[in-house]
Amino acid sequence: MRSSTPPPWRLTGDGDGRWPVLVTSPHSGRHYPAAFLAASRLSLAELRRAEDALVDALLDGIAGVPVLAATHARSWLDLNRAADELDPGLFDGPLPLPVTPGPRVAAGLGVIPRLAAMGQEIYARRLDPAEAQRRLDGHHRPWHALIAAQLAAARAAHGAALLLDVHSMPQPQGPRPPQIVLGDCHGLAAHPAIMAAIEDHFRRAGWRVARNHPYAGGYTTHHHGRPAAGIHAVQIEICRSLYLDPHRLILTGGAVRVRASLTALVQQLVASWPQLSGQPGWATAAE
Repeated sequence: MRSSTPPPWRLTGDGDGRWPVLVTSPHSGRHYPAAFLAASRLSLAELRRAEDALVDALLDGIAGVPVLAATHARSWLDLNRAADELDPGLFDGPLPLPVTPGPRVAAGLGVIPRLAAMGQEIYARRLDPAEAQRRLDGHHRPWHALIAAQLAAARAAHGAALLLDVHSMPQPQGPRPPQIVLGDCHGLAAHPAIMAAIEDHFRRAGWRVARNHPYAGGYTTHHHGRPAAGIHAVQIEICRSLYLDPHRLILTGGAVRVRASLTALVQQLVASWPQLSGQPGWATAAE
């Protein structure tokens, strides 16, 4: 946590459309506003359990290609939710905003979450309805507008663009659980050739890979992935045991391998983009 307020995100690389790929990390932010901490019943250590901890550090090796990382904590505002996934019960008055209740809101995991890790209630008191407007206008809407603008510039330069939305996950259940889960909203958000290339890359690296289960992609993948319009989106979930000490929230020695693999993946996708974008049915995959 920093004493001063950082900007909503950190953008590195060349954001002028010269690359066909944009990489994002919406859940690795580590800034917890003082007013949020004062309103929470949880300690900072408990709140931090909700982070996709240090995923942004895994992306540090990617040079040139734009990498967009959120700075503010996921438990304060979840950028991988729709702006209308709001829980009216969190607020002490009516919301001056559209509200669309759904299963994620009911589970306490809306755009302004009610629950942190392990199902813990975040807030000790209800929030001012104006707070929802401030968080959405200050962070959520500009974040997704920037993603859309970056992808539009890349598509204009290359004919098509790809968003890689990178997350981390607790180890899934089962005797041989996947270590990497790729989500394309069950084929709606990206051309099959892209998914095949990404899956092949991680399998050759020696990891167990699954598609769309247990994570098929969140709001970011669903909202920005429009293959028929030349914009593709894939969510990448990385098992935290590959790179993170979950108790101290520090990188382990495995982070070197994960970082190298992510860097190599982006380099491979950029190099093969002319061939990938020449695949049959590229422009109509989701129609």
